Amino acid sequence: MSYPDIRPRRLRRTAALRRLVEETRVAPAELILPMFVKEGLTEPRPIASLPGVFQHSRDSLRKAAVSAVQAGVGGIMLFGVPTTRDPSGSAGLDPAGILNVAIADVVSEVGDSTVVMSDLCLDEFTSHGHCGLLAADGTVDNDATLEAYAAMAVAQASAGVHMVGPSGMMDGQVGVVRRALDAAGFQDTAILAYAAKYASAFFGPFRDAVESALEGDRRAYQQDPANLRESLREVELDVAEGADLVMVKPALPYLDVVSAVRDRVDVPVAAYQVSGEYAMVEAAAANGWVDRERVMLETLTSIKRAGAQLTLTYWAAEAAQLLRTRL
Repeated sequence: MSYPDIRPRRLRRTAALRRLVEETRVAPAELILPMFVKEGLTEPRPIASLPGVFQHSRDSLRKAAVSAVQAGVGGIMLFGVPTTRDPSGSAGLDPAGILNVAIADVVSEVGDSTVVMSDLCLDEFTSHGHCGLLAADGTVDNDATLEAYAAMAVAQASAGVHMVGPSGMMDGQVGVVRRALDAAGFQDTAILAYAAKYASAFFGPFRDAVESALEGDRRAYQQDPANLRESLREVELDVAEGADLVMVKPALPYLDVVSAVRDRVDVPVAAYQVSGEYAMVEAAAANGWVDRERVMLETLTSIKRAGAQLTLTYWAAEAAQLLRTRL
């Protein structure tokens, strides 16, 4: 019996053939750019542990947001860095606080040409650096924190944000935020739930970016890196409470979680390629150990292939431009 000459390599022979049969394609509109704005700055300030990423002034943030939109990114996630912190994180709830005025700045600049998102958490604003309010014994008070999140959500929505991102991993946070937004007349403000946020060692450079005051760790309320089924329960709870999208954070060390979440829920799934993931590649590339652009696009493809429809990445604007030139 004779067999056909089976050669799978035929479809890999040229770039055109590879494009023709490519199974996973990342689109610029699927990328979300995290951006930092620091109160009191008059010009952008480089973040040493995140090469190419800046703490922005309000003015430079506007310009960088416009550039990101022109590159084709699907969204912008804003983080605020205040000059003054207190135990209650009051600057995060203040309509005149840096994050809320920055939201208004960016929305006025880009309108509906991209999705303007905001981090909804107290860690950038508290003097102790935790994501919530502390009880007398030093532990995070879940229910008191929820009240603060509700007020923070309304402040961000009032500033014009399109989507809030509750990221503190407090029990019940999505439901409380949804009810607060609805009661204040912001039924159309969407929620991107940080549904499976792990207590990860990959967050280090981010803490430089927001000048975190954290002492200790967040293992008592963020996910244990050893657990998958627990994360799926968290995701299902967030969807039941009204999350419009859910997210896994970090991305690359948790691609199995991304895949499992994608199989479990019907809402869009996002993944956050966090600061440590970005910084490792940038450091290796600076030493000539890896091809920076190829690794950038390969990692983003792997996150998409695992099941993430959206990816937050510090490469969003640059990757969007690269992807557009390759279409």
